[in-house]
Amino acid sequence: MPDSRPTGPQELDAIALEIFRHLFTALTEEMGAALKRASFSPNIKERRDYSCALFSADGAPVALGDHMPVHLGAMPMSVRAALAELGPLNPGDVVCLNDPFRGGTHLPDITLISPVHEPDHGPLLGYVASRAHHSDVGGMSPGSMPLAQEIYQEGLRIPPVHLHKAGVRREGVWNLIMANVRTPDERSGDLDAQLAALHTGASRLLEIVKRRGMDATLEAMGALIRYADRLVEAGLTHIPPGEYDAEDFLDDDGFGTVDIPIRVRLVRHDGGIDVDFSGSSPQVKGGINAVGAITDSATRYVVRCVVEALLGESLPAGGGSMSMVRLILPEGSIVNASPPASVAAGNVETSQRITDVLLRAFAQALPDLIPALSQGTMNNMTVGGVDPRDCTSFAYYETMGGGMGAGPNGPGLSGVHTHMSNSLNTPIEALEYAYPFRITRYSLRRKSGGGGGYRGGDGLRRDLQLLCDGTVTLLSERRDRRPSGTRGGLDGRLGRNVLVRDGHEEALPAKVSFEAQSGDIVSIRSPGGGGWGPPEDL
Repeated sequence: MPDSRPTGPQELDAIALEIFRHLFTALTEEMGAALKRASFSPNIKERRDYSCALFSADGAPVALGDHMPVHLGAMPMSVRAALAELGPLNPGDVVCLNDPFRGGTHLPDITLISPVHEPDHGPLLGYVASRAHHSDVGGMSPGSMPLAQEIYQEGLRIPPVHLHKAGVRREGVWNLIMANVRTPDERSGDLDAQLAALHTGASRLLEIVKRRGMDATLEAMGALIRYADRLVEAGLTHIPPGEYDAEDFLDDDGFGTVDIPIRVRLVRHDGGIDVDFSGSSPQVKGGINAVGAITDSATRYVVRCVVEALLGESLPAGGGSMSMVRLILPEGSIVNASPPASVAAGNVETSQRITDVLLRAFAQALPDLIPALSQGTMNNMTVGGVDPRDCTSFAYYETMGGGMGAGPNGPGLSGVHTHMSNSLNTPIEALEYAYPFRITRYSLRRKSGGGGGYRGGDGLRRDLQLLCDGTVTLLSERRDRRPSGTRGGLDGRLGRNVLVRDGHEEALPAKVSFEAQSGDIVSIRSPGGGGWGPPEDL
């Protein structure tokens, strides 16, 4: 990870730094609240599948909202890509991008970035950014999460481009986006909501500068990044020096390649820690390839969790530069795919497996600290078709929670999103109001969590009945390999996908796309988490 730590004047005192820390965090949280309130789609409004962040004038992360880890760790790369390709941004500019090979994650995640200047063309203070998962951005199937073999099949690919220039919307770019999606009204509303989030963030930063002064505010940005770096350095000293190897496997890519390995070697040395993914699978035909931004994001997340657990103290919301962590990614691999690889599921599924592999490696160094594996999948489901109620196209996307792995301090939670996902579910009432669906069952999968001294959390079962014909796509994992227990704990149960048609159940693959009929029920049964420690009766 590149060293983006700014240098600057003498550090603020601890009280002032803590005040700025909370001010910047509150700024990003208020951005998220504005985005949620103004959005059109249930995926953003109800599930909160979005993230907001504040960056310094040189593009370093200052504060990341308590939103989606898989978004947040990758957003600095989006900002760097935008600045590298378009140069410094002027007042009123807004950059739009979703290209996974330019700091994006997968095509449905559209990022908007705008600069914040002092009024009357004053100096640049920083950048605000919002990223949201749009339920459709075109491509070969509704929801833009298809079983694809190249990125061109997945949807509209947007390099860094000005959506607004000097405060004026570029209608050609806007119209191009709307012409390539199945639900332009919803996309228009969600993009406007992202713009509202940027406006909120910029307004709050200017208020902070007005109250606290520009020099103190800019100094605080750099000081928080340096403070986070010192905490990371202090946390890494608690990890015993040495080499720690681990591997785990993805079930399949949807096109016949199975048992796809991800391998990592952690090398803890005096200068920090190397995270080497050499030996991982080459990129594959199906869409489980992860771009480098995803692997970087997952690594930042795990290192942050480990450091905070070791120190018993939270890092500032930006997480610092992570300059003590050196990431080694083989080109053209499952963890650093090259174009034109299909990558839709790399963001949602492979990111979870990268997290699992890193936790397994850290568990060798810190066996009494690291929890058992959680469900290890996001259980992605997309459905698209024509709503018979108003004869308009719809595109639905959702992920589903499962079991959390148990840890040394207690059992895992049940029915929650874990690790790289931090979203909610769509409430049944909101889902049935927005789409031609009926939820016929929604419950915990009792005893699906692995046993142990502390038991893993249970997965979920949700049965969704279609009230019209539609195209269904499922992208899921942990249907062949269980989430493992730790320190003698038992593994969690596998997940299952089931189609119920005319009362008959048919098992579905982990990754599948099919034409569903009105009345069909798609049943998603998510995995349980692993247990921690040997069961008491052993």
